[in-house]
Amino acid sequence: MISDQQIDGGKGFDWGKTSADYAKYRDIYPPEFYRKILDAGLCVAGQNVLDLGTGTGVLPRNLYRYGAHFVGTDISQNQIEQAKELASSAHMDIEFQCAPAEESNFPDGSFDVVTACQCFWYFNHPVLAPTLFRILKPGGRFAVLFMAWLPREDKIAGETEKLVLKFNPAWNGCGLTRDSFAVPAMQAYEKYFEIENDLRFDVRVPFTRESWNGRIRACRGTGASLDEKTLEQFNREHVDLLQSIAPEKFDIPHYCVIRILRSKKTV
Repeated sequence: MISDQQIDGGKGFDWGKTSADYAKYRDIYPPEFYRKILDAGLCVAGQNVLDLGTGTGVLPRNLYRYGAHFVGTDISQNQIEQAKELASSAHMDIEFQCAPAEESNFPDGSFDVVTACQCFWYFNHPVLAPTLFRILKPGGRFAVLFMAWLPREDKIAGETEKLVLKFNPAWNGCGLTRDSFAVPAMQAYEKYFEIENDLRFDVRVPFTRESWNGRIRACRGTGASLDEKTLEQFNREHVDLLQSIAPEKFDIPHYCVIRILRSKKTV
């Protein structure tokens, strides 16, 4: 269970509660997203890559075929078990460990790249920054990746958020815009890293009513935090909502950020 006063007013959440839905419905990053990562020279052949907050291993599994060697870590054992199962079934040799990012106990200079996709705000940054500096090779890179739907530009996303807030008024992962990706925690990294690149772009992600409903269940504001009875009620109302406002297939506009930090050679 994670609890942080700056996230949902301190309401606890546990990604392990939603691991089954997460494994089935959160593998949604479009080809453009991965292409931007590869074009930046990240996660390619010959590199050792650590994926923090790996969840069900979405990033390593989708980039595995490009030849990098991946290790994925996550604080949730349930998520790690799903990641192992999915990688094994696809015959992928990916190492997964259950461990907090701040306790990344790898030898100095172990990695060329560290990635953190959709999880940056959950870390203890003053602890993590020097840890990453230590385990990265000199000049290694740390990539912060983020993709969020745009509720003010899409009726389906907007009405879905209203329903989530009905059941979880404390949820503050709503109402995101292109200007929402502000990272004050970057101050903790200034001693150790320099910003190399900051990529920002729009994508459209395809869904069906079922897959969008599943994506929303695998969300901090619902499946990771609501009790079982409340989640069942939310699910019924969301299914009804989608039947009334959404076609069977539709796209949801999303905004993506890939911020790449390069490790300084000395501090």
